[in-house]
Amino acid sequence: MKGICAAVLVFEGLVIFFATLVALDLTDVDHGVLWAVGTGGAVLCFALAGLVRRPWGLPAGSVLQVAVVATGFVVPVMFFLGALFGGLWFLVLHLGRKVERLEAARSMSPPPDVPGDGG
Repeated sequence: MKGICAAVLVFEGLVIFFATLVALDLTDVDHGVLWAVGTGGAVLCFALAGLVRRPWGLPAGSVLQVAVVATGFVVPVMFFLGALFGGLWFLVLHLGRKVERLEAARSMSPPPDVPGDGG
């Protein structure tokens, strides 16, 4: 699960960076503020992708998702992109935990009897 979460963060960082480049040409927001918010968000995504294995990595990634949605106040299209990646993040967390529970239950159950293996 953590590998998929890291991949989501890397792709999110790339999208944030490229959206920042586009927003520099299309918005009237101060370029210094826009550049700081955009590159800061992208760098945070890349850093957290490497730190997602830590005990606090997944909660920090969840907080980052909220922060990315909040960047929509600077560049409105980020409301959409933040919600898209936030939804993907929480879907990966949900499905990853479900798979981990199923694998744990399967590993605790006895192996099935194999017919014709009675000796």
